[in-house]
Amino acid sequence: MALKKDNSAEEVSILSSGIKIEGKLYSEGNVRLDGKMVGELTVNGNLTLGDSSEVNGNIKSKNITISGNVEGTIHASEKVVLDTQARFKGDLFAKVLVIEEGAKFDGTSTMNQTAAQAAQRVTE
Repeated sequence: MALKKDNSAEEVSILSSGIKIEGKLYSEGNVRLDGKMVGELTVNGNLTLGDSSEVNGNIKSKNITISGNVEGTIHASEKVVLDTQARFKGDLFAKVLVIEEGAKFDGTSTMNQTAAQAAQRVTE
């Protein structure tokens, strides 16, 4: 009997709370950021911003879950989730936006197919 490889667990690049990045960061896969970033963050997979994360700049990804602080512009080709601790200030473009009770949103949101298509072109 042959064993099948389990591909259900996708790899995630983790940038822990002690890290500070200035400039541009690009990833083909999934990323979790718990540290600080100033600049441009482009992730072709899913992006998770942990509760200790602080981002000032532009974010482009497929799906984004935010628990920390973000100031800037977000382009998501699919969905953005602002969880209960999230703080966001800026402009957000996505197909779907979920704002959980307790999250802070100060800015504008554009939720339509055109916004999602523009984000998709950016991450390709």
